[in-house]
Amino acid sequence: MSLSGALNSAVSALNSQSQAISMVSDNIANASTTGYKTVTASFESLLSSSSSSAGYASGGVAVSARYNISEQGLLTSSTSDTAMAIDGNGFFVVRDASGSTYYTRNGDAVIDDANGYLTIGGNYLMGWPTDQDGNVTGGETAATLTRIDTSALQSVASATTTEIIEANLPADAATNATFTTTMDVYDSLGTASSVTITWEKTGENNWTASFSNATLSSDSSVTSGTVTGSIDIVFNEDGTLASTSPSPATISITGWTTGAANQTITLDLGTVGGADGLTQYSSDSQTPSIDLKSIDQDGLAYGSLTGISVEDGGNVTATYSNGETYVIYKVAVATFANADGLTTVSGGMYQESTKSGSATLHEAGLGGAGSIKGSKLESSTADTTAEFSTMITAQQAYSAAAQVVSTVSEMYDTLMSSVR
Repeated sequence: MSLSGALNSAVSALNSQSQAISMVSDNIANASTTGYKTVTASFESLLSSSSSSAGYASGGVAVSARYNISEQGLLTSSTSDTAMAIDGNGFFVVRDASGSTYYTRNGDAVIDDANGYLTIGGNYLMGWPTDQDGNVTGGETAATLTRIDTSALQSVASATTTEIIEANLPADAATNATFTTTMDVYDSLGTASSVTITWEKTGENNWTASFSNATLSSDSSVTSGTVTGSIDIVFNEDGTLASTSPSPATISITGWTTGAANQTITLDLGTVGGADGLTQYSSDSQTPSIDLKSIDQDGLAYGSLTGISVEDGGNVTATYSNGETYVIYKVAVATFANADGLTTVSGGMYQESTKSGSATLHEAGLGGAGSIKGSKLESSTADTTAEFSTMITAQQAYSAAAQVVSTVSEMYDTLMSSVR
């Protein structure tokens, strides 16, 4: 083996081991970085094509970096309501201000106070808008992917459209006897009002329900809306509901003094022939009275946004001061045919490459995508114990290569002395 070949081989070892130390250094430095994936040195021997049994020409060693992007990190609890982690395959999708798309395993999302968007490392977290039940409304495609805007629904309120009434009207009440109950209604602005229902027995198995004008729940002396409509009710001989007129039973409220829109309310009084709503049975009392079991309505009082959280499954939920919780977005998960082939950029971000293939978008837990865990973060995959072991090995190899350089230098000096 020539001295120059030995020197070249030793120099390649110094270069390769120094790069290995650099990778170990990065891994140790990021041992506490959320979502960090280790990089390891992959060594490859180099041999000269001129080597033969009669002579040897050294080649040395080359090193390349292997990015362990698909390696799963340990999931740990987080006190942040917007933190999340992927258990399994996939990446969160983010975009910067210029629209460039990146992928990351770092789920430490925060709300950008200036604009209300969920961001990760200063990039916008992407997801799909949903209905209140968490169903994606526009399709799970790249075209419908949008920034998750937590301020999109700062407040909620909805008008009452249905009242479900379960009650027993006393069959032993005298004709023309009346009874009253009260139901709550909400206008389109979320203002609460009350409407009094007067139940009058008009004949055998026949009743009429009439309605007072709406008054504010906060001040019953103030009329808030005009109620029109009455309901004629007929019962079967077994006490079950026979019919209502009109059918379905409805009333209208107009002229809201709150400025709300006019509305029509459907009264769900039960199934014809059934006893699941209104019934007419004897009260078995000297003073018959109505037995009101429940009155439920679907309106919603005004509520302002009080909190945002990411739940298991990737649902972004908004909580309001009226106690309501709505799902407003679903976080998208991107998968790749070869995740380890992604291009690594700063901040724990990755970009598509020809090696990784194109991203495929999924809801969490579907199509091979991992599940999203709320209030969790994925720890770094760097193991300091293993990194120290690798570092010692690289250090010893580096020192040995340096000794080879020193030895070759001495041999060159000997050669030069012989020539002189």
